[in-house]
Amino acid sequence: MPATPRSPRSHRPLPRVLAVAAAALVISAAAPATLAHAGPSGNVSPTNVAPGGRVSLNITGCGTKTGKASSRAFGDVWLTPGNAEATNLFGAATTFRNVSAGSHPVTFECGGPGGERVTVALNITPGAARGGLGGSVDSMSPGQIAIGGAFVASALGAGAWFLRRRTGHAG
Repeated sequence: MPATPRSPRSHRPLPRVLAVAAAALVISAAAPATLAHAGPSGNVSPTNVAPGGRVSLNITGCGTKTGKASSRAFGDVWLTPGNAEATNLFGAATTFRNVSAGSHPVTFECGGPGGERVTVALNITPGAARGGLGGSVDSMSPGQIAIGGAFVASALGAGAWFLRRRTGHAG
């Protein structure tokens, strides 16, 4: 009697399938451990600031209760924990008024000297921050200011008229 042909799937050796499955298990088990300690991550907000402007500094992933942020734009700033676990370290800095425009590196350091480091960019924009009214009146013509004042006055007048009319009908 002739031999019955086997299907192509029955020729796969079991050890090869087990080896592939074991490799997939090892890779999937190692991936979270690799991602768990990705190192610290620093943040400067805002990333664009004028000379003399204030920035917030934040670093996560240190695992220490102290840290430092350093830059030629503002000097050294010690960072303090934002919570009991010290997962976030915070600080704030005011950039020097005479700092040059352009990109300045900000280096965050976990713990003391020799701790893990991460560097991010802080962009100093040319010019100074506008104070006072912030330019809200500077670019407006006297006619535009008069029209805006008329709108405000008419709104106040209409409000007074409605309130007076309402109190007149109450009695």
